Amino acid sequence: MQIKADFINPFLEAATIVFRDVLQQDLLRGKIGIKESPAPSHEIAIIIGVVGSFSGEVVYSMNLDAAYKVSRKLVPGLSDEDVKNEYKDILGEIANMTTGNAMNIFTSAGQSVEITTPNIQETNNTSVRFNKKPTLSINLYSKFGRIEVNVAIA
Repeated sequence: MQIKADFINPFLEAATIVFRDVLQQDLLRGKIGIKESPAPSHEIAIIIGVVGSFSGEVVYSMNLDAAYKVSRKLVPGLSDEDVKNEYKDILGEIANMTTGNAMNIFTSAGQSVEITTPNIQETNNTSVRFNKKPTLSINLYSKFGRIEVNVAIA
């Protein structure tokens, strides 16, 4: 498997920046593993396609509880019902900020990449399929819960 750190680190760094600056939470890196595909382990998946100097997918995933906690932090005062109805849009904003930061990091490093608009999916309510391809899986931890980052880029 050939996944270089300079393909992965911008996504990890971007998520760390957004959590620190927007959500006032630190992300701690946990275990790194290898998977057969970027399929998420949790109920919520934020899917990002990457093309350019390299291509593939990045999938951030978290459980519903973490998604609700992030939503409440970003938009305080929402009722439980509003959180259930709006969390995908709120996570979409977090994902857009993360993607923008990742693109800036790649550009600063002189790499030409294009990143798709993040697609937020509930994995138990959708038929999203992930192709088998070597994937590096990194766990990030915050007070909101665990975030899994699956990077399948060649």
